[in-house]
Amino acid sequence: MTSTNPPGHGESVRASRTWWDSEATEYHATHGDFLGAHSPDGEFVWCPEGLHEGDWRLLGEVEGRDVLEIGSGSAPCARWIAGRGARAVAVDLSAGMLRVGAEAASGSTGPAASVPLIQADAGRLPFADDSFDVAFSAFGAIPFVADSAGVMAEAARVLRPGGRFVFSVNHPMRWIFRDDPGVDGLVAVFPYFDRSPYTEYDDGELTYVEHHRTVGDRIRELVAAGFVVRDLIEPEWPEWLDREWGQWSPLRGSIFPGTAIFVATLP
Repeated sequence: MTSTNPPGHGESVRASRTWWDSEATEYHATHGDFLGAHSPDGEFVWCPEGLHEGDWRLLGEVEGRDVLEIGSGSAPCARWIAGRGARAVAVDLSAGMLRVGAEAASGSTGPAASVPLIQADAGRLPFADDSFDVAFSAFGAIPFVADSAGVMAEAARVLRPGGRFVFSVNHPMRWIFRDDPGVDGLVAVFPYFDRSPYTEYDDGELTYVEHHRTVGDRIRELVAAGFVVRDLIEPEWPEWLDREWGQWSPLRGSIFPGTAIFVATLP
């Protein structure tokens, strides 16, 4: 459902923290293998289409660099880049998700075992200015934050000059379709320009929220934060992938993109 009084920052934070704490076990039971979440040394998959950082290198060279993962979930991506020589730090709102990551990392004998896992709000990052060379978010935090422009500003604040910021989110055009991987999900029914969030309530209490922004909104947020947009990747559905993930499916993926990956840098 949507609301004429969209939840603000604090309400979104409370709902997302509670939701992901309660869903951490089930989420990883369903998606953990695909994401490599239970691998002690992690994996780095950008999206349900299966783009792997080892193939695409969207972060550039990470060896010897300070790298921040925002909205890390159980932090398989941060563990993976730590194994490539990055000084990785992972931040997530949910203690439940981070707990899964800590359990997985405990089995590592390499650098993944020492990646700091920090519970924090993406809109209030607990780091000094100019702390990192690279920041990224693989389907984490950004869609769940009421003030996503504030997240962009925070990313810019903690990055050093020349820093790189890469994030993947649901492709904004997906907002016009139902969350259905079948033929019913091929019909446009919702206005693309309606920024009202998707919300779920239980006895009047917000339990889940996703905030919608258009492609143009995302670009303007990045530019306002001081970034230069370098690329926008809209992954095509690969022939080898036959699994469904929520609204993602080979059927829909063969017709329109499900993911948008924004690549930006600071001057």
